[in-house]
Amino acid sequence: MVRRNDERRAALVDAAIEVLAREGARGLTFRAVDTEAAVPNGTASNYFANRDELLTQAGSRVYERLQPDEATIRRVSTADRDLETYAQLMRELVERVSSFRTGYLAFLELRLEGTRRPELRRVLTERVRADVEANVAYHEASGLPGDAMAVKLLMLTLNWLIVEQLTLPDLYPEEEREALVKAAVDRIVGAGPAE
Repeated sequence: MVRRNDERRAALVDAAIEVLAREGARGLTFRAVDTEAAVPNGTASNYFANRDELLTQAGSRVYERLQPDEATIRRVSTADRDLETYAQLMRELVERVSSFRTGYLAFLELRLEGTRRPELRRVLTERVRADVEANVAYHEASGLPGDAMAVKLLMLTLNWLIVEQLTLPDLYPEEEREALVKAAVDRIVGAGPAE
């Protein structure tokens, strides 16, 4: 029996993310993952039963790597509960996600692939739904202004801003992106609950 370890599995999944971002879902093969991870051919196939499992694991790993660090969580827990704090948190979120370029691009590839693979679509739907619910629950417990609808609208808005940042990086310079985030918070959250 092949000895499997968590570090090797994580390295293979991270390699899969890099392959997805660079080559797209069609370029994701066990051999491409082995090459990216600099491991002997056949290693990935020892860790994953099939390509679908590898795709699913890559989607989960992207989420793990996008989580804020403990210092950010501590700072947020003691920050003011106003629109300016909210806007700063959203600017940091856009920056954190954008700085993991390959992860977000891989996640977009997974979402596109999910349109062709019902099981992957099911897993991604569950994961994204759980993320939305967790964000709403965190927001409601945080005391920040706005309601659940505002959280969802900001997620939709900022996700597309991140896509623009990653695919057309010269479209919105940094100062304009920051202004767009602030305007989104002011207009979506500051406007009050939707009727």
